[in-house]
Amino acid sequence: MTSDPLLLTGELDEATARLLRTVAALGNHDVAAPSLLPGWTRGHVLTHLARNADAFVNLLTSARTGEDIPMYASPEARSADIEAGAGRGPADLMDDLRRSAQRFTAAVAEMPVEAWGATVQTRRGPWPAAMLVWGRLREVEVHHVDLGAGYRPADWPDAFAQRLLHEVAAGLAGKPTAPAMVLRFDGVRHELVVGDPEGAPTVTGPAPELAAWLTGRSAGEVLTVTPDGPLPTPPEWI
Repeated sequence: MTSDPLLLTGELDEATARLLRTVAALGNHDVAAPSLLPGWTRGHVLTHLARNADAFVNLLTSARTGEDIPMYASPEARSADIEAGAGRGPADLMDDLRRSAQRFTAAVAEMPVEAWGATVQTRRGPWPAAMLVWGRLREVEVHHVDLGAGYRPADWPDAFAQRLLHEVAAGLAGKPTAPAMVLRFDGVRHELVVGDPEGAPTVTGPAPELAAWLTGRSAGEVLTVTPDGPLPTPPEWI
């Protein structure tokens, strides 16, 4: 994974454009319909994405100014904001999503080089500011799939899917509940190892499908296991 956040801004712009094209095709019934996330409509997912962009702006501002600015005012405020915006119509959701993305882009542009070396406090603990563009890209791509509106893990760019797969596999290595396994991309010799590889099953498939399975966005139907047997059961992702 690149350590230079500015190298990912083009990918984020493209991912955001793809998301906005999907949203532009949704009508009133569509945004009120269930998403792939339990208990959330598509309106919930889109409102979350807009508020998440603003939350990342808070973190970028914290890194730039040195002020202690939380990602969200509180967990309760985060949930309340999502609920408050989820029932809006497609035009309002679209406008909110576009404007919040523009605010994020502007906040990235304001970052001096030295500010990327700061550490900020996310909902799950400290994180390098240099990872914030990646964090936003991950939110946009994964939740685009969660809309259940035609965008699938197979549509993820290979570079994003491989980056996500490396990140998730590295995270599993630190979880005692993670099953041992070897992850192999289709058509390449590269492997990722989780736990003790001795006797562990090898799970093979396209990088986007491996990443989708590990993040709970796929049941792994197209993946193969060697020796033949059931897929391991990975722990819940973030």
